[in-house]
Amino acid sequence: MAYKPGDKIEVKLDDEILSGTFVPSPESRDDILILKLSSGYNQVIIKTKIKSISLIEKVKPSKKKISTIQQNSSLPKITLLHTGGTIAARIDYKLGAVLSGFITAEELLSLYPDLGKLANVSCRMVSNIASEDMRFGHYNMILEAIKEEIANGAEAIIIPHGTDMMHYTAAALAFGLDNLTTPILLVGSQRSSDRGSSDAYPNLMSAVYFATASDFGGVGICMHYSPSDDICSVIPAFNSRKMHTSRRDAFRPIGRKPYALVNWLDKEIKIISRSYPKKNRQTSVLIKKFDEGLKIGFLKAHPNMYAAEVSAYKNFDGLIIEGTGLGHFPNVKADGLTAENNRIFLSVEKLVSSGAIVFMSPQTIYGRIQMNVYTPLRRIREIGVLGHLSDMTSETAFIKMAYLLSNYTKDEARQMMEQNLKGEISFRLEPEEFLN
Repeated sequence: MAYKPGDKIEVKLDDEILSGTFVPSPESRDDILILKLSSGYNQVIIKTKIKSISLIEKVKPSKKKISTIQQNSSLPKITLLHTGGTIAARIDYKLGAVLSGFITAEELLSLYPDLGKLANVSCRMVSNIASEDMRFGHYNMILEAIKEEIANGAEAIIIPHGTDMMHYTAAALAFGLDNLTTPILLVGSQRSSDRGSSDAYPNLMSAVYFATASDFGGVGICMHYSPSDDICSVIPAFNSRKMHTSRRDAFRPIGRKPYALVNWLDKEIKIISRSYPKKNRQTSVLIKKFDEGLKIGFLKAHPNMYAAEVSAYKNFDGLIIEGTGLGHFPNVKADGLTAENNRIFLSVEKLVSSGAIVFMSPQTIYGRIQMNVYTPLRRIREIGVLGHLSDMTSETAFIKMAYLLSNYTKDEARQMMEQNLKGEISFRLEPEEFLN
């Protein structure tokens, strides 16, 4: 028998009987059952130890009435493509847990009645999962939904999304959408919507205001600019990062300027950089999907590496290596203790020869790869490791490789990895773009 969160159940074990409220366990842990006991503590039970479960009392359905937004058809038509994440989560105080699955698209819309003052809003559920659970197939679902909504007349699309992997999705959409002149903004929150310190409301309102009031027509991320609630920033889809685990102003563009600062309450938009596609009414957006079967790995340079770390990716289509400094990676036998380094070099060479694309990105976060300065870097470039002169973050490089391998031949993908296709590689780092 399936139980719903909030049901009171009795669990019989070999040596005891426990009763409490059923709490959903993480999707990745289908081997456990969680009970909230009368003491308020959660009890984790391994399912193989359970003899029987019986229902004591079913949870009573909520009678909370969902309010609706008063729509104004004369305002810009926007679509909220709901994908999940903390911005769509709330705390169930009875269960003592943050739950995203309890909020439907309609509930999310009802949380923000002021949206009706800015736009004619519709809402569509694409998925309802944590962003760390997303796979390439979810990108394809979002791409399809965007294409359909634009064809149906949406003048802007706002995507509520989990923050942990939001910069990956933003890059995937920017690569996967061609001929785009409709604003697509991903927006998230570090705190759930029902918390007093939640950043969900200003982030979402700022995204909608910027999308409807500016000439922006590309893909971007809208999040807090500072810890306070007054200003949000709109930053590029490429080479942006979540720089803090919990701060509300966690997102920063790397080696780029924000597109704009937005204060939706005062109806102010300060444009910082106009290096974005401009808005234009058109419905012929093209999408390029991701191959859901691709295998692309990450490997971070570190002391005391082993060749086995590289050979672990022998059956992968590609590998992103985060190199130190200008792109350094242990590959030279320098003394009696570094014989393994040459074996690492041979493993990389074998991986490249097998057909995998190996790309170097900077572990330093800021700056670019330069493979012509030091001999060890020239050595790995000569065997086919790519990345020379690139300043892409490893996350953007990962998504770019997946996009290219999904839509082009491997030879074409190799050539295009080091080319600037859509602004993912910059030519110069301005002083104000470092740690800004």
